[in-house]
Amino acid sequence: MPKLVDLTKKPYQLDESQISWVEDTIRNMSDEEKAGQLFTNLFFFGEDKFSGNDFTNDEIIERFHIGGARYHGSNSKEIQELINSLQGKSDIPLLVAANCDAGGNGATSDGTYIASGAQAEASRDTKVAYDAGYVSGREETALGVNVNFDPCVDILKNWRNTIVNTRAYGTNADDVIKYTTAYLEGLTQSEVIQCIKHFPGDGTEERDQHLVLGVNEMSIDEWEDSFGRVYSHHIDNGVEMIMAGHIALPEYQKALDPELEDKDILPATLAPELIQDLLKTKLDFNGMVITDASHMLGMTAAMRREDYVPQSIAAGCDMFLFFNNIEEDFNFMLKGYQNGVITEERMTDALRRILGLKAKLNLPQKKEAGTLLKSEEDLKVIGSDEHLEMRKEAADKGITLVKDTQGNLPISPETHRRIRLYYLEGEKGGMMATSDETVNFIKEELERRGYDVTLNDGNSRVKGRTLEYRENVDLALEVANVVGYGAQNNYRIQWTVAMSNEVPWFVHEVPTVFVSLNYTTHLHDATMVKTFVNAYHDNEETIRQLIDKLEGKSEFKGVPNENVWANKWQAKL
Repeated sequence: MPKLVDLTKKPYQLDESQISWVEDTIRNMSDEEKAGQLFTNLFFFGEDKFSGNDFTNDEIIERFHIGGARYHGSNSKEIQELINSLQGKSDIPLLVAANCDAGGNGATSDGTYIASGAQAEASRDTKVAYDAGYVSGREETALGVNVNFDPCVDILKNWRNTIVNTRAYGTNADDVIKYTTAYLEGLTQSEVIQCIKHFPGDGTEERDQHLVLGVNEMSIDEWEDSFGRVYSHHIDNGVEMIMAGHIALPEYQKALDPELEDKDILPATLAPELIQDLLKTKLDFNGMVITDASHMLGMTAAMRREDYVPQSIAAGCDMFLFFNNIEEDFNFMLKGYQNGVITEERMTDALRRILGLKAKLNLPQKKEAGTLLKSEEDLKVIGSDEHLEMRKEAADKGITLVKDTQGNLPISPETHRRIRLYYLEGEKGGMMATSDETVNFIKEELERRGYDVTLNDGNSRVKGRTLEYRENVDLALEVANVVGYGAQNNYRIQWTVAMSNEVPWFVHEVPTVFVSLNYTTHLHDATMVKTFVNAYHDNEETIRQLIDKLEGKSEFKGVPNENVWANKWQAKL
């Protein structure tokens, strides 16, 4: 029998008046309002790229009764205005979420980056992770955000995995527990709901659930001694929300339901044996479960959308993340409730878990008192001097010299004045594409320090005369800013053309330094490089400190994990 929520116990611990609000609200809901409360809608600034709907924001609130909101893009002022507008129109206050895994930059374009999971791990300092959570919570709160869809508590077992390469806090359960606990301690200095992800655990394979069903192939014992320990720890600590990934756990699923065959294996978002039996019953999770984004192929490949929209709730998830077509999905959910796919007991339990979080945040009281909406004064915390100082400290502690076996460091304008700068990018023109601002800043900062910098054109395979290259170049600086997800199952270096002149053919001609501003495992594609640095981000503070460290003005303090070698003996040479 499915385990039902107890609002008097953690993570809710509601008083009688709060529970009365939850129960009275559910009792007075229409079927349409109940179905709508299960959805978190994604609001875009500009074109709605997913649902293609013709509804205004006000109509979405009034007609579809959504329970939660997320948004994409824009600056703090516009985001705050959007959230205030949505909360002002909604009869039941909204859970409003952002993805802040590294600081306030996940909530707004002018937010403060502190440190990714990978950078926090490399720093070997829980204060870096704490500060990332602290700044995330403070800058989200200023906007009106009250749920954080982070941190990732995934364990980066497989070096080929790029979907959580920079977001994971370690390669083992102990490190992940250590740093994500610190992050959450920082986050909860603000009134922001914690949400950890991606249950039952990413990082064991290389594929991306945006494109295909994810599979965690661990045995029961392996899972319980790794991901199981991580989730048990955070549940015991009172985490309020868990995001279910479009990830299967076949060995455990077959043990929980011996009748399951390979053809019956579904992602956690649709699998009652994982959500109801493992997470809510065996692990005793009493909080709310939300699906990962419903447009991801890990979910859409399972069955018809008409079926999986209500099946996700029937399976034990309590909230459904993102519409495809708003009107269609809403009706799929409503029909699933009215025809019994979602039982009355399951619907009521899901609503209690959703509304229970709203009650815990005192959203109804704040709405009634007129304190729910945020002011322009609140925005002053975003990018504050205090936060920028934390970013500076995190960069100093995290930037990692993986190797310098050729003794190419330190550099200086006196010994390495003429620099050939190679800049490698990932996704072009998509949501995760980088801009020219980064490479321009690198070039300008080097020139400000007295270097002559020539930006290489990688659109040619022509290398030219090697003796002439050696005569004219004092340092080859190759910078990879490869960022992306959802367009391929893992992200590797994509050279501009076949045998491009940006491939490091020059490592024995001139001193060569390779720097990654994102993914940590580029040595797999550049094993010939003798000096390799992981810097983790492309913000200006990180770039300034990176150059300081290359020049020997500051020591490298970051510590790499074993994944950086990509299981290649050549990478260590």
